[in-house]
Amino acid sequence: MSELSVNHLLGIKYLNESDIQLIFETADHFKEVINRPIKKVPSLRDITIANLFFENSTRTKLSFELAEKRLSADVINFSAAQSSVKKGETLIDTVNNILSMKVDMVVMRHPNPGAGVFLSKNVKASIVNAGDGAHEHPTQALLDSYSIREKLGDVNGKNIVIVGDILHSRVALSNIFALKLQGANVKVCGPKTLIPKFITSLGVEVETNLKKALEWCDVANMLRVQNERMDISYFPSTREYTQQFGVNKALLDSLDKEIVIMHPGPINRGVEITSDVADSKQAIILNQVENGVAIRMAVIYLLASKIKQ
Repeated sequence: MSELSVNHLLGIKYLNESDIQLIFETADHFKEVINRPIKKVPSLRDITIANLFFENSTRTKLSFELAEKRLSADVINFSAAQSSVKKGETLIDTVNNILSMKVDMVVMRHPNPGAGVFLSKNVKASIVNAGDGAHEHPTQALLDSYSIREKLGDVNGKNIVIVGDILHSRVALSNIFALKLQGANVKVCGPKTLIPKFITSLGVEVETNLKKALEWCDVANMLRVQNERMDISYFPSTREYTQQFGVNKALLDSLDKEIVIMHPGPINRGVEITSDVADSKQAIILNQVENGVAIRMAVIYLLASKIKQ
């Protein structure tokens, strides 16, 4: 059995292309499992997983929890809002206390970039990064690429544009790493104030005209504006943002081809995309959600099989 080259999933930048292909092939198998009448497999009956969320999350948390339960793992959920972290306990102490309950794997979302890497060096458990600040969100990028592969047959050679708040988005960074690794052409599009200066060093082109970006691409991944990460105003008004960078059905219909629309959620309807786009047959947003469970099952399963050795 082939295995991952890593013991943790800390970011896409630590993976190679064969890791991604192995995760996808494993996810293919699990996707078949979750569409059966009995959706569980006993693969991880002897594995205990702790979900540590130091930041709010609905979809990612539910998706991980469902993936773990589908694999028959024992699951502990930990929400920082109700925990001793509020009393000043350090991250390592918190995690070590949880690990002393014989936990094998930790899925963690944390507001600080690099929290997962820090943890992986200081505790004895397999770490899955479920988002660290504005840094990386590897399972989201994997499920996004997987959804493109499912829809278009391959990621290699496809033109993908990521539209919106690139500066604050861990989804954008992980997606860029994953897409480039698989041979896709990537552009980013958004207000200049929301595009980081270093982005071109990742082999990505910047396009500030949305219509041009959409005419070029096969797939548009629409990101929301992350107001909660902004301490200053990056554009004049939401209305102005929507006029320049929002996708509506009229704009889509004006293109000479049909492109695929993606969104990692949560959607701000009427801002980055209108409802008639979000709910159209060109959007694969709900497929992304379904694929998220299969991808997270694959990641957890592959990492757990390294713990068992």
